[in-house]
Amino acid sequence: MALTLGLWGIGRDRSLWGDEAVSLEVAHRSTGQIWALVHQVDAVHALYYLLLHGMFQLHDGGPALLRLPSVLGTAAAAAGVALIGRRLAGPRAGLAAGLALPVFPAVQQYAQEGRSYALVMAAVVFSGLLLLRAVERPGPGRWAGYAAAALLTCLLHEYAALAIAAHAVTLVAARVPRRVWAGWVAAMVAVLAGLAPLAVAGAEQAQQVAWITAPSTGTVLFAAGMCLLGGLCALVPQRQSGAVSLRGFALPLLLLPQAVLLGVSLVHPVYLDRYVLFEYAGLALLVGSALDALGRRLPRLGWRALLAVPLALLLLLPVETQLRTPQSRSDDLQGTARAVAALAEPGDGVLFMPTSRRQSELAFPQDYAGLTDLALSAPVAGSATLGGVELTPQQITDRMADFTRIITVRTKGKGPSPTAAARDRAKQAELTSGFQKCTSLEVKGVEISLYARPGACPSR
Repeated sequence: MALTLGLWGIGRDRSLWGDEAVSLEVAHRSTGQIWALVHQVDAVHALYYLLLHGMFQLHDGGPALLRLPSVLGTAAAAAGVALIGRRLAGPRAGLAAGLALPVFPAVQQYAQEGRSYALVMAAVVFSGLLLLRAVERPGPGRWAGYAAAALLTCLLHEYAALAIAAHAVTLVAARVPRRVWAGWVAAMVAVLAGLAPLAVAGAEQAQQVAWITAPSTGTVLFAAGMCLLGGLCALVPQRQSGAVSLRGFALPLLLLPQAVLLGVSLVHPVYLDRYVLFEYAGLALLVGSALDALGRRLPRLGWRALLAVPLALLLLLPVETQLRTPQSRSDDLQGTARAVAALAEPGDGVLFMPTSRRQSELAFPQDYAGLTDLALSAPVAGSATLGGVELTPQQITDRMADFTRIITVRTKGKGPSPTAAARDRAKQAELTSGFQKCTSLEVKGVEISLYARPGACPSR
């Protein structure tokens, strides 16, 4: 089911949004260029970029191929959740939990996202499964396997360390013996040693996520609603087949990552729901165990309790359909590129304000064919940046002087960012003094405008 939902509409009409465009462009860089990039920015995604690079070396596909690892990661996570549920509460609870995971709209969204979050969720699930195996029969081999999986999980995204912290709460709740704690602590020492370089790099690049704002009331209420649903499911009497209960495993995975990130965000905003996508594995386990308990309490219902899953899919069909459209993401780079192509003529110049709006050119270069990027100093791939290095304000305005028509691609309703203010102010000042605005189009919060010298605007 996870594969079917993930492959349904995976192309999204070949559209991309900003972060996906970054993944696609970086994946096509050489390993040396990726290595240089992550020393400056996006170290948290270094392993993911290298995985994508290897995949695109085998086959140079488009948006659908970019999202395929996330589809496979979600399917693996669903399988892993089913195995955990079966181990902790029986086969029906496991099957129900595995079926529940891909139903959540957020899981469906990131199953079709060219970013690392679905893979992180899969890694979190399987590190949890290895933890349960190590607790069941402690031994150096099993703890080494758990340590390796936990380290890989955190290297895919450092916030996955919150899931590993949730494992500690699980062990406390299970009152495991000292030899289990000894194995877990030894595994954590290995994980921390392996994670230290990424943690240092992430701290040095913290400014990269300075744009994150404090969680809105809606975000907090949604997180609280998830926790409430999980808590209600946890109140249902459950089976327990070992030292660790399903409740003791799933509740920390659902509650702790959200609580920590939301708490920290009161002082320094760091919370985005996709950073803790793996919390849905905990919620799925709790929902699965509740459906199992319902089937046991109502013998006539039995396995028919699992019909709640297709019913939920049916009720969520409008949401699921919308998630598979270009309009479902925060921006539409293909729509932006098509708008540029509609306004531009060969020989025009193009300016991006801010620099991040260059993502549409990097993702769909064919729509920018024949245009001159007036601010870019050198090809983006060799710049060790995500959006390229721009010329000085004076150099930009000097180049603008040679053009009769210029296309601008800018974020609608936002002024220049502090880091690019001088360049963007210079661009706008030259446009205001030497050009007139002919026409504009808007695509998902991006304004695409044609400027021309006085008297050179095309007749309508």
